[in-house]
Amino acid sequence: MEEVIVTTMNDLPGYEIIEVQGEVFGLITRARNAFSNFGANLRTIVGGEAKGYTKLLTDSRDQAVDRLRAAAAAKGANAVIAMRFDCNELAGIVSEVAAYGTAVTVKKI
Repeated sequence: MEEVIVTTMNDLPGYEIIEVQGEVFGLITRARNAFSNFGANLRTIVGGEAKGYTKLLTDSRDQAVDRLRAAAAAKGANAVIAMRFDCNELAGIVSEVAAYGTAVTVKKI
């Protein structure tokens, strides 16, 4: 099975869009452990990067895009155009990351 191409552009250079399958998304929610939250709280006092949160959000984005690809493939698409991220905090303890875009079938020109 070929990998689903994901782009933030509205088109895909070198390809022609031959069918639109519609909107797709990949969603993940994750919580940090209490020790990481404590470390991040200390960072607000002394400054600097909260590396645990950076890793959490990076991993979450990667997983959201993986789920986006799976959703597109389930609709028969081989690409997603106009991909965007949306991030939110739920209840002050959980991060939500959504990757969304338009699932399309493309062919190489």
